[in-house]
Amino acid sequence: MKAAVCREFGKPLTIEEVVLRDPGPGEIRVRVGAVAICHSDIGYLDGAWHSVLPAVYGHEAAGTVLATGEGVRGITTGDRVVVTMIRACGQCRSCMTGKPFLCSARYNRGNGVLSLPDGTVVEHGLDTGAFAEEVVVHASQVAKVPGDLPMELGALLACGVITGTGAAINTAGVEAGSNCVVIGAGGVGLNTIQGARLSGAARVIAIDIADEKLDAARDFGATDVLRADMKGLRKAVMGLTDGNGADYVFVTVGAIAAYQGAPALAAKGGTVVMVGMPPSGAAMEVEPVIVAATAQTLKGSFMGATVVQRDIPYLVELWRQGRLKLEELISGRYTFEQINQAIADARNGAVRRNVILME
Repeated sequence: MKAAVCREFGKPLTIEEVVLRDPGPGEIRVRVGAVAICHSDIGYLDGAWHSVLPAVYGHEAAGTVLATGEGVRGITTGDRVVVTMIRACGQCRSCMTGKPFLCSARYNRGNGVLSLPDGTVVEHGLDTGAFAEEVVVHASQVAKVPGDLPMELGALLACGVITGTGAAINTAGVEAGSNCVVIGAGGVGLNTIQGARLSGAARVIAIDIADEKLDAARDFGATDVLRADMKGLRKAVMGLTDGNGADYVFVTVGAIAAYQGAPALAAKGGTVVMVGMPPSGAAMEVEPVIVAATAQTLKGSFMGATVVQRDIPYLVELWRQGRLKLEELISGRYTFEQINQAIADARNGAVRRNVILME
């Protein structure tokens, strides 16, 4: 099959022939119908986090099941599925305590599913490798979806939507009537806004540097918008929250400056939810006495604390009811041969999600 292979960090991908082995026990093979470009993919392509080359990245996909391995139950050939990077063994402590998104049974890349024709192992990027015509993944990584859900919308549900909505619904557990601040109104930020709105937040205050993103934030449910570079930002947030600050401050961008300023926008007893992924080694400073005196919580949110087979069907139903925006998240559509252009365009800060249509 063909895949877009990364052979050098920071350089264009090359579309070339690779070998995809058959699914083993507990695995399935999926023909990719659509795959979205996530900023995490771009981070790996740029070498921001540890990876081995050559590699095939891409982890926001939807497609059709072609084959199943031994022991797979509930999934059959022809099923339409969303393919995620959340691989769960079902046996480790995290899985057994209801946190499959933190599964500790890591994939053995030394015996991977991808290789070059000469036998060289290809990194199965983010346990998915979806910048390709087909993928082999563990059955725990997929959720079945109905046939009326377009592939391009299913791909969005694999990461950006679940990460954002899940940060509000699952990680934070936003209560009805609470006040929320969302720093960053990109793809994940817009979905965090949706999650806070669905949870019944009284105010959802979006903060960003770009006016077009703030306009989008209103469309997705923000009650108020503020420019990140305005003078008196904290005062403005306090004014919108009766002088208290936000119950929840979501940082959805990987900028240390955003993280550094987030606690000042939170109320006493409030929570800063850390969603955006800065490069490895980037650090923020925390003054423990202030955290203790304000009884604030700094809380990480990975993949929206998503339980794949529970949350994705729920979000599909919300979309069907007109309560969850998906179509509006797509900035551009590209063919597989245009993947490098799609990635280059995704580096534009105004882009929400670019989608590669494989069919």
